[in-house]
Amino acid sequence: MSQFGWPIRVYYEDTDSGGVVYHSNYLNFMERARTEWLRAMGFEQTTLKEEYGVIIVVHSLSISFKKPAYFNDMLIVHSALSNTGHSSIEMTQTIQRNGILLIEAQVKAAFVDAVTFKPVGIPAKIKQKITQQS
Repeated sequence: MSQFGWPIRVYYEDTDSGGVVYHSNYLNFMERARTEWLRAMGFEQTTLKEEYGVIIVVHSLSISFKKPAYFNDMLIVHSALSNTGHSSIEMTQTIQRNGILLIEAQVKAAFVDAVTFKPVGIPAKIKQKITQQS
């Protein structure tokens, strides 16, 4: 399973009054990494909607908080495809600082029709590309 890494700098706005990353901001960091993972394969989110008529939504996730991140930390969000279904993908995402595991998450994302929001099969071109990367 190949991993995609995306660097994230922790800004003051990401932290609480103690300088620790507020827990929900890790979800934002992981969302950015998934978007960049798609972009690196040549798929912009706007293109998915306009050309394929699909959007990708988070179906479910499980997250484990191992250690905190702090203001001004340089983090790496790793994303790895762990399963591909008919209309969904599952990814393992981790956030590390200097090789130390801070966050581990399992994310299931579904492909849905951009108008009806009903699940649809992953378009063949996209499925082929993402499975080649894993």
